[in-house]
Amino acid sequence: MPDMSASASLAMTQLATLAKEVDEDKVTPGVLGFIVFAVMALAVWGLMKSMNRHMNKVDFKEAPDPGAGASGDGDSVDTAGADAKR
Repeated sequence: MPDMSASASLAMTQLATLAKEVDEDKVTPGVLGFIVFAVMALAVWGLMKSMNRHMNKVDFKEAPDPGAGASGDGDSVDTAGADAKR
């Protein structure tokens, strides 16, 4: 079984040399990063506009409950059954 620490340290050494070659002052997202961000922003804007149109089509008014309007005062207590038992 090979020694895993030796291969791990060799890999880290190679990655560390690659990191030293990158100039930290010149690392930018670039034009491609801006284009991707702009496309994502336009997609979110379009989705929000579509959602707003769909939400405006929805009617939130509830239909009245047919059983609640019988007594007129809003109580749905059945008093007819209580009178019949007496």
